[in-house]
Parts: sequence; C-alpha cells; structure tokens
Amino acid sequence: MEKICVLIPVYNSEHTIYDVCSSLIRVFLDNMNFKIVLVDDGSRDRSSQICKQLFNKYPGQITYVELARNFGEHNALMAGLHYVTGDYCIMMDDDLQNPPQEVSKLLDEILKGYDVVYSQPEERQYPLLRRVGSYFNDRIATLVMNKPPELYLSSFKIINRFLINEIIKCDGHDPYIDGIILRSTNRVGSVLVEQYPRLHGQSGYTLRKLVSLWGSMALNFSLIPLRMIGGLGALLTICSLAFALHRRFLDAPYDALTDFELIMTVMLFLIGLVFFSIALLAEYIGRMYLFMNKQPQYIVREVSTMDESIVD
Repeated sequence: MEKICVLIPVYNSEHTIYDVCSSLIRVFLDNMNFKIVLVDDGSRDRSSQICKQLFNKYPGQITYVELARNFGEHNALMAGLHYVTGDYCIMMDDDLQNPPQEVSKLLDEILKGYDVVYSQPEERQYPLLRRVGSYFNDRIATLVMNKPPELYLSSFKIINRFLINEIIKCDGHDPYIDGIILRSTNRVGSVLVEQYPRLHGQSGYTLRKLVSLWGSMALNFSLIPLRMIGGLGALLTICSLAFALHRRFLDAPYDALTDFELIMTVMLFLIGLVFFSIALLAEYIGRMYLFMNKQPQYIVREVSTMDESIVD
C-alpha cells in the first residue's frame, strides 16, 4: 500500500482546520497508509492551539510545524515538504473547499504514471476578485512557463516522491511551487473534482499577494519580460525612424498636434518606458541580491511529530 502524506498550509483557519483533519482521518484511516503535515504560517488567531490539539489527539497521524512568522503559502509548502514522508504528497487548503473524499481521485490518477495531478474544479467557488486573479495567473503561467493552456494550476494536487525531492532542492527565498513542478516534469495530469463554497472567512490572496505571485512567475521563471521590453524598444526605434522619414519626404499634415506637443508626447512616453525598464531591471537585481544574501524561505519555530524518520 502506498504511503500518502497530506500537506496543509494553515493560516488563520481556527474555524476549519479541525474539521479538515478530522474528516481526512475519519475517511482514510482504515483504508490508506497516510499522515498529515500541518504548517502554521504565522496565524494570528487560535489556529496554532488547534493544530497542537490535533497533534495531541492524533500523535501518530499528524506532524505539526510552526513557522516563526507569516512567509506565504508557497514558502509554507516548501517548509512542509521537508517533513513529508512516503510515496506521494497531497497538497490542499485549510478552508474545507476540497472534500476529503476527492483525495482518492487524485491518487487513482497519479498511479497511471504521472508525476503530478492537478484537481480541476467542476465549478470554481471563488469570489470575483479571486476568479479574475486566477484567470490572469493562468494566462501568465501559460505565457512564461509553457503551461498547457487547458491546465488549471489548482492548490489541490498530488505529487510523487520524485517531484518532492526536486522541489526541496530549490533554495530561493521566493519559491513558486507550480513553476518548479512545470520546470521539472512534463508528466502532468488532471482530474475533475467537486469543490465546496468557502464557509468561513475569506481568501488570504489579497490583491497585493496576487501581484507578488504574478511577479514570482514572471521574474523567477522567465526572461520574457526583459525580451518584451527589448522588442518594444526596437519597435519604437523603427516607428520613430518611419515617422521622421514620413515628415521629411512626404510632409504629411498633422493638424491635431503642434510639433512641440507631438515631440513632448513622444518624449514623455519614452521617459515613462525608460523608468519602467529601470524598475524591471531593478526587480531582477533585487531578487538576485536577496538570493545572494540568503534571505530565508522560512524559519521553523517548533516541530511536533512522532515520526522517527523525520530529522529536524
């Protein structure tokens, strides 16, 4: 029987995390060799106390990892993967939107030879901002990471031991799990699952965090933004030359703008482009600086486990 580990990043989920873990144990304890790894990502509510209660109640089933502060979902997943044992790891959220019964669908699909299987919700139960953000995230991932256009990068997925070992090799301070997965394998599967509406609280993905996630994808896994700026610069140069030749030899009338207004418009546009280009280059250099200065992915404050195979 395959050994399964369920990895759950926990953030301000005092109303749901107990039910998530209890449901998983109730459904799979007798039919599957599995454990749960809970990673508290600096929660500000009672999530930490509830995770400890779960560990005390199910010490043989649960490993609890507490981070020193909030590092973000993907950093918390990276931390948890270092404590995952077994053949497969299922990643799922702490909000009860993914029914435990759907785990078996992921497992059945990955046994067909995939390295990763993503869940594809039959109907996405997200608020409007999250749906817009997910759509934009999907378009960027397709552009910069060669993601199959039809694949939805959901947080509810299963990966095998091969991918676990590849992911934890990444030591950058700003990891993006799905980017590492798509960079490591093309054996990617998907399966339709049911998704419930969110019952408590709201998504932790604020607009600021969504923008940060898009930046991680675009800047950590691709040079496309730099190449787009270079292409735009070349296009502007060609257009400027064509405009000069047009005015010089054809003397076409420009009644809408005076020469001064036209020149100032072009100059302001080019100045804006230069500033944007500098900001983009500074972002790349800043990320290199943080990496060279060993900015930590996460800091573990406490680990509670009965698994002797885990070395802290």
